Amino acid sequence: MNTTPLLTRRDALRTAALGVLSLPLLNVAARAAESAPAAGKAGSLRFGCATYGQRALSVDDLLTALKALRISNVALYKAHLNWETATPDEVRAVVAKATAAGITLTGTGVVAFKNNEAACRKAFENAKVARLPTMICKPDLDALPLVEKLAKEYDQRLAIHNHGPEDKVYPSPYDVMKVITPLDARIGLCLDVGHAMRAKADPVEAIRKCAPRLYDVHLKDSNAIPGSDKDIAVEIGAGRMDIRGMLRALMEIKYTGVASFEYEKPTGHPITGLAESVGYVRGLLAGMT
Repeated sequence: MNTTPLLTRRDALRTAALGVLSLPLLNVAARAAESAPAAGKAGSLRFGCATYGQRALSVDDLLTALKALRISNVALYKAHLNWETATPDEVRAVVAKATAAGITLTGTGVVAFKNNEAACRKAFENAKVARLPTMICKPDLDALPLVEKLAKEYDQRLAIHNHGPEDKVYPSPYDVMKVITPLDARIGLCLDVGHAMRAKADPVEAIRKCAPRLYDVHLKDSNAIPGSDKDIAVEIGAGRMDIRGMLRALMEIKYTGVASFEYEKPTGHPITGLAESVGYVRGLLAGMT
């Protein structure tokens, strides 16, 4: 349950300057970024965007919006760069666009690894071209020996993503941890906090318990209840989740990966909700001591 007082939320949203929604979209985003408070303890955390929620946008429009929001790290969903099928030149072209915008590619969308070496190797090759620190993935159980072999060969860090109770393989972060504990240390966890909550795992506790293998975080909020097979995605700060507690836990464990905003609300514009989420988190961090 979100215990943040209403006043704190109102102040954070005012700080984010998101009340003037009659302005053109990117003007709103730019104003949110320009008037956001100093990062405060955000200096000890790295934020980014996992772009599944922005999949309807072109790469150019996406990068323009992220630059306006001062989000400097991005994990690209397959609609923006299909890691499993792209050519090296296509990868280089997207990397060049991101670099020109001052944005670093830090991860992928969730790559579904099947027990097919040629297909898996293609994704690993593309990650190598992009010099990605982390690939977010969901390997089939019978593909784990192959994926581990390629992780070693390419010296590539992987983060397996938990997907909630509807996922029969990796519903909870602890299900991921059971699988990866005996594997090479290059293979870790991408903690999706919303899906973890629906799988009845407390995200704050999971951050602490999974810290040694926590390589990526998908940061979001939800009005779903634990155990629900259906998510109710909302802007960060508008839901039930303990966002302040998660941020505090990430700082306590000295998390060095990227905490990626993943805004998945099905209604409304994919950037205004992202901007509100970013502004809310920046407001929280500015008030944390």
